[in-house]
Amino acid sequence: MPSQLTGPSHARPGLAAARGGCYDATGRHPPEDPRPMTRQSFDAARLAPLFAPFTLKGLALPNRIVMAPMTRSFSPDQVPGADVAAYYRRRAEGGVGLILTEGTTLSDQTSTGDHRVPKLAGERSLAGWRAVVEAVHAAGGKIFPQIWHVGALRRADRTPLPDLPSRSPSGMASPGKLFGAPATDAELAETIAAFGEAARNAMSLGFDGVEIHGAHGYLIDQFFWAGTNQRTDRFGGDLVARTRFAVEVIRAIRTAMGPEKPLILRFSQWKQQDFSARLATTPAELEAFLTPMAAAGVDCFHCSTRRFWEPEFDGSPLNLAGWAKKLTGLPTITVGSIGLEKDFITTYGADSHAGTSLARLEELARRLEAGEFDLAAVGRALLMNPDWPKLIRAGRFDDVVPFDREKLAALV
Repeated sequence: MPSQLTGPSHARPGLAAARGGCYDATGRHPPEDPRPMTRQSFDAARLAPLFAPFTLKGLALPNRIVMAPMTRSFSPDQVPGADVAAYYRRRAEGGVGLILTEGTTLSDQTSTGDHRVPKLAGERSLAGWRAVVEAVHAAGGKIFPQIWHVGALRRADRTPLPDLPSRSPSGMASPGKLFGAPATDAELAETIAAFGEAARNAMSLGFDGVEIHGAHGYLIDQFFWAGTNQRTDRFGGDLVARTRFAVEVIRAIRTAMGPEKPLILRFSQWKQQDFSARLATTPAELEAFLTPMAAAGVDCFHCSTRRFWEPEFDGSPLNLAGWAKKLTGLPTITVGSIGLEKDFITTYGADSHAGTSLARLEELARRLEAGEFDLAAVGRALLMNPDWPKLIRAGRFDDVVPFDREKLAALV
């Protein structure tokens, strides 16, 4: 989810659409980090693997820290302004290795659920994004747009065309809850073409690559998930068949981008509609799921979890990014409450304040160094601290501002 404020803000600017308050899928409060921050005794050198350089399909990155895509809803009429450009520039100046933008939508008018979410189409919006790219590059940074279609999770009343029917695989936003008609072949062809157009626009603006949002219950993930994909045509069927829409999107984007620049796909097991949902229940299923998309042109998988430290399957300590790398041989990005002392989902509820966990950061660094995954996406910590990488690297832990949801009303 840019989707980690990964989905659109329907409640207020700056908040994402993930639901569920401060309890996990089992109804229990997630465990807090057993080792709270001990700034005085912690040696920042333990985090050195976070600052090792990495090359992603020819793109040289200075470190392993990625800014996670986080919807902010500060782009009126879907046009990112000077404040948005300055917001991303500050993260580049602060030492982020790779910036993934908030989800940016398509020329397909059904792709957005919020008129304050930027799009990657139209003269004014593209001019705004050009200024963003130029600001980030001037600061020495690298930046990809996250290209996004919300599908059945569209809030039509918050969009420029509220009477336009939303598009989805089977006319449902969650299992068994019909709201409309399934998208037709012609509509899906139009949407696939719009993904390609967005990627072409990204290349013309000078973006360094592209990420596709295929996670958290949005359109592409609605095709992945059996609960929301009941189609009987070529876009429906078993787990592998349900990747076909994504494969066609990937091919359209790869054709528009050309072969040189990196293409990332973000996916998740969990959905904002159901935190317990799983696409793959075994490594074999995960391999079958990822293989067609790797073959279609994905260079890196961004593996979204709620808690990066948790193993994905019984019998192995590997997390989702670890398994994706092992099974495909491609680089992966891990994400999930990095830099926080608690599950990021808890920050949507009353328990919205979260400090930094050095124990978790040390674990992250160890696993990076071991090669389990290659990059680490940081969300909320970067919202409060544009210079979070520099602070962490210098051991200035006392200067790290804890996450506080109330401060999201402004672009820091």
